[in-house]
Amino acid sequence: MMEVHLMETRVAVIGIIVENKKSVEKLNKTLSEYGEYIIGRMGVPYHKKGVNIISIAIDATPDIINSLSGKIGRLEGIQTKTAYSDF
Repeated sequence: MMEVHLMETRVAVIGIIVENKKSVEKLNKTLSEYGEYIIGRMGVPYHKKGVNIISIAIDATPDIINSLSGKIGRLEGIQTKTAYSDF
């Protein structure tokens, strides 16, 4: 029998700043594609600056986390940073 080595998952937080509201639909579609890995999501509109601040808690392999963060970061008018746990 072949032994399968599953890559360890890590917990991370993806911080997102939405400056272009036209990209929100694409952002939500992208997040839905990774929904099985998302632990939770919090969004805060900051009307004073005209932006939305979103944090995504995720438990996935580093490759999946990097893929999601990269896709989000390529959307127009959206900035993202990711912080990883040590485990």
